[in-house]
Amino acid sequence: MPRTTTLECPGCPPLRALTFDELGLIKVTEARSKQGGVPKMVERWGDPDASKCVLAASMDDRKFDPLLAVARKNGTIEVLNPLNGDLHFSVSNVSENGVQPVEDAVSGLHLFAKQNLELTSRSCTLLTCTMKGNASIRSYEVTKSAADVTSTGSSRTWNVCAGGDILCSKVDGSESYSLFGGKRVEMNVWDLENCAKIWTAKSPPKNSLGIFTPTWFTSATYLSKDDHRKFVAGTNSHEVRLYDISAQRRPVITVNFRETPIKAVAEDLDGYTIYIGNGSGDLASVDMRTGKLLGCFLGKCSGSIRSIARHPEFPVIASCGLDSYLRVWNVKTRELLSAVFLKQHLTNVLFDSNFADEETKVTLPAADQLHEEEHIAPGTPCEDDGETVPVKKKKSREKKRSKKEAKAESGNKEVSEENGGKKSKSKKSSKRLKRENLDDEL
Repeated sequence: MPRTTTLECPGCPPLRALTFDELGLIKVTEARSKQGGVPKMVERWGDPDASKCVLAASMDDRKFDPLLAVARKNGTIEVLNPLNGDLHFSVSNVSENGVQPVEDAVSGLHLFAKQNLELTSRSCTLLTCTMKGNASIRSYEVTKSAADVTSTGSSRTWNVCAGGDILCSKVDGSESYSLFGGKRVEMNVWDLENCAKIWTAKSPPKNSLGIFTPTWFTSATYLSKDDHRKFVAGTNSHEVRLYDISAQRRPVITVNFRETPIKAVAEDLDGYTIYIGNGSGDLASVDMRTGKLLGCFLGKCSGSIRSIARHPEFPVIASCGLDSYLRVWNVKTRELLSAVFLKQHLTNVLFDSNFADEETKVTLPAADQLHEEEHIAPGTPCEDDGETVPVKKKKSREKKRSKKEAKAESGNKEVSEENGGKKSKSKKSSKRLKRENLDDEL
């Protein structure tokens, strides 16, 4: 089987994606209208090193002074500039005793965006969580030199689990709550301001055969950025569970998907649709209001999917995994728009929401290129086809109607003429009868 496959790319909207792999490399892929919407890798940051494998990544993609945080396998956390890859500073995620065990790697990382606005441009606040449940929130300030890093404010450290391994964590849109879960650890929600647990899930009961499903969560995300009460979690037993902390402790809806563990979960902008990827390379969308499977995405990845990202503007998602491909999909038609081979096993993917193509600024707004079904009014020409399909349909219908009306009118005229001829004949026959009667009388 060849390492690369040929693909007819229908084209992507202008976008910029950052991918992270097991050798610690950060690769930037861009799609521009000049290239026909075909994404290409334009930059690569770092040197290949297995000890620098990227375990988690978080980005604050604000317009001015954006930041990118990366947690590596060797216990270091780097804060970079996502525009050019320059290193702001690097810190070691060591424990209180000053020793960082090799098996206690970072499993969750979040770069606070709202708190950074209150601080100076050289400061940032990070939330980290290790597999053993050691969570901490720390603020850092960097000076002119990237090596000189000072910790500002009070750092908070606590433990989110008594036993087991933390495998997934997620911070809500308000950045006030966070959820944690993993192997032998039920999903639990924490208040980040007080570092207090406010809710813990309850394991589902035994099935009809009396078999108990062990607790093993692999991925989690909030269903909506504005509501921290509802979240979705994927399990190792190929289940997707919807939790509502205001309703009950057990799952509200449970959806089974194929037969391999769920490895990645991402939410849509509508607040009820989620995208799931499993260990066999299947990607699908689910409506969590009813638990109905909306459909699987066309084509199958040849490796486990490890990360899914939803674009904040265009109706596209990006997925990456162990097959070393970055794939871009259309969420409306669920078709594959493009695939880029990036050589290494990929662990995470993020979108740069502030990326804009130069040509789209002058000619056409960037948000209008892929919203064909939503934003293109009837009668406007499409860029790809160059034809006004709905107008042609209307014209053809109008032509058919005009032809039918013309036939009907001609038929009415003929009928009226025939009726007129019949009336004239009947008048003549009546006159002849009258004349014959008069002749008989005479």
